[in-house]
Amino acid sequence: MNDIIIKTLQAQDAAPLLRFELENRIWFEQHIAPRDAAFYTPQGVRRHIEQYLDGYANGTWHACLLLDASGHIVGRANLKDIDSNTASAEAGYRIARDAAGRGLATRALRHLVALAQQQWRLRHLLAYVTDNNPASARVLNKCAFVQGAYQDGMECINGRLYGGHQFTRTLR
Repeated sequence: MNDIIIKTLQAQDAAPLLRFELENRIWFEQHIAPRDAAFYTPQGVRRHIEQYLDGYANGTWHACLLLDASGHIVGRANLKDIDSNTASAEAGYRIARDAAGRGLATRALRHLVALAQQQWRLRHLLAYVTDNNPASARVLNKCAFVQGAYQDGMECINGRLYGGHQFTRTLR
């Protein structure tokens, strides 16, 4: 998928982002905690984007979209909790069900690593993966993240509590 564009989230992305989230809601909720129902409305997504853009302006978030050749959103990638004092942030990503297994998560994570180093001058990235998402753990390993100790009760997904691992990567 060489024709993928990764861009920073913008206010005008609200309608296509809502469509992406609605189309992939069930898929995402198999792997991560569900969002509040109010998110899945035009107003909810606009508020979500406003919060991300405020975070970007304040230097605490960098939200990105992955677009295919026809401009459709096929994934998201974020640096969150950017902390200039500790030079660290948390990396996260989600890929559309129809686009999974094509290397997009790896590409998104490599993009986040580059942003962390070049734009944000960070030295450490964190990521969290629950037991029910081994594909995400493989992506982190492929991108030179190191798996930490097992943690019980990391996240509740569909009423079930999952354990998992924190992954870390030290940047140059």
